[in-house]
Amino acid sequence: MSEQILIGGNAEAQCGLLPRYANRHGLIAGATGTGKTVTLQCLAESFSDRGVPVFMADVKGDLSGISQAGTPHPKVDERNQRIGITDYQQRGFPVAFWDVFGELGTPVRTTVTEMGPALLTRLLDLNETQEGVMNVVFEFADNEGLLLVDLADLRTTLEYLAEHGSDLGAGYGVAKASVNAILRRLLVLEREGGRAFFGEPSLALSDFMQTTRDGRGVINLLAANTLIQSPRVYSTFLLWLLSELFETLPELGDPEQPVLVFFFDEAHLLFRDVPRALLEKIEQVVRLIRSKGVGVYFISQSPSDIPDAVLGQLGNRIQHALRAYTPREQKAVRVAAQSFRANPALDTVTAITELGVGEALVSMLQDKGIPAPVQRVLIRPPCSRMGPATAQERAAVLAHDPNQRIYANAVDPRSAHEVLRERIEAASAQQAADAAKKRDKSTTRSSSGRQSTSEAFIKSMARSLGSAAGSSLGRKLFRGLLGSLLK
Repeated sequence: MSEQILIGGNAEAQCGLLPRYANRHGLIAGATGTGKTVTLQCLAESFSDRGVPVFMADVKGDLSGISQAGTPHPKVDERNQRIGITDYQQRGFPVAFWDVFGELGTPVRTTVTEMGPALLTRLLDLNETQEGVMNVVFEFADNEGLLLVDLADLRTTLEYLAEHGSDLGAGYGVAKASVNAILRRLLVLEREGGRAFFGEPSLALSDFMQTTRDGRGVINLLAANTLIQSPRVYSTFLLWLLSELFETLPELGDPEQPVLVFFFDEAHLLFRDVPRALLEKIEQVVRLIRSKGVGVYFISQSPSDIPDAVLGQLGNRIQHALRAYTPREQKAVRVAAQSFRANPALDTVTAITELGVGEALVSMLQDKGIPAPVQRVLIRPPCSRMGPATAQERAAVLAHDPNQRIYANAVDPRSAHEVLRERIEAASAQQAADAAKKRDKSTTRSSSGRQSTSEAFIKSMARSLGSAAGSSLGRKLFRGLLGSLLK
C-alpha cells in the first residue's frame, strides 16, 4: 500500500495526504457543482482501505453509491491515465446506513441527559434566562436520580418544576413564563424530528468505529437529505457527535493514522449565529480532538464560511472552483487564495476562478507537518459508484447490518416522565383523602349538635312564652300551657 493517500495529480507529479497527518483536520471547499462530493468520496474510500472508519452526512443522497462498484467509462480511463494511476479497480466499500428518522437507515438516538443543557439550549434557540431554567432542570434530575431520556421526560420535568419548584427548596423555583416559552420550543423541535432523535437505545460511538473481517474501515453514512431541512437540528446533532467523541476517546498523541475520520458537510450551518461561548467550545474540540486520533474535515463553499479560530486548525486544504461575480465573491476568492502556502509558479487567485469540474488547488501537510506549496491537480476518480444506491441495494446492505439488531426497535424505560407522574398522582390522591377526611369530621360535628323538630318547636315556644312571662297575661298563658302539657 502506498505511503500516501492519493488525492490526484498533474503532469508533473501525484498529490496525496500522509496518513500520520490526517488527524490534523482539513477543509474541502468550492462552489456548488465543482466536485466536492467526488473528492469527499475518494478520501472516504482511501481511509476505508487503510482500516480507518469514516463518518459523513449524505446531504444530497448521492453518497450512498459508495456501497456499490463504479461503472466503466472512457472519461474515467482518460483521467486515470493523465494522473498516472495504474492499479485502478472499480468496487464497492463497506457501508453502514444511519438515519435519525429510521427510514433510510438504522435509527440514531441519544438521550436528553447525554445531549446536555448547553447543546439543548442551542438546539432550542433559548435565551440566557431560559438557559438558566434548563440548567435547573438538569440539576433537579441529577439530585433526584431521574433519567431524562426523551422529550416527554423533559416536558414533564419542566411542568413539575413550574408547579412545585418553589416547594422543593432554594434554587428550584422557575418562572412559569420561561417554562412556557421552552415548551413552545419543544413543540417546534418535535415537528422537526426531535421526537425520533431522543430515546433509547442511545447510540454507542464504538458502533461508528468498526472494521470488516478483511480489515477495511466501515463508512458510516448518515441520511441527511431530510435532516438538513432543519439546519439547527442537523448542525447540533453533528456537534454533539464531535463532543461525545472528544469526551469518550482516550488520548493517543500522534498515531500513525487516525482512528476515525469525521466529515462535516454544509459546515457553514454549524457557525451560523453561534454564541461566542459555543464557538470557543467548538474551537477547543477541533484543537484537542486530534490527539484522540480523530480527523475532522469541514466541507463548505468557501473558507470564509469558517471562523478564523477554527480555520487555523485545518492543516490539509482542497479548494475547488469559486465564482467571483460580485464584490463579496471576489473577497471570498482572495481569502481562499491567502489560506494556501504560496507557489511562485501559480497565480492562486486566478486559478481558483478557472478550475474545471474535478480540478482543485491542493495543499497537504508534508514531513514535519509543514504545509506543501499549493498545486493545481486533477482529483482521482472514485472506485465506487458516483451516484445514489437504489432502494433495493440500500435494503440489501441494511439486511446484513448488525446494528439493526441493536437499534431498530425503540425502548421506553421508566424515566422522569413516569416517576413524576406517579408523584403527582400520589399527591392528588393524598389531597383527595385529606379533603374527604375533613368533610367527614365536619359532618360528625354537625350531626351531634342537631335537634329534632319537636325539640326545636318546644324550645322556640318556650323562648316566646318566656318573654311573655314577664307580663301578668304572659304568666297566665304560660302556666295554662304548662298545665295542659303536664296532664
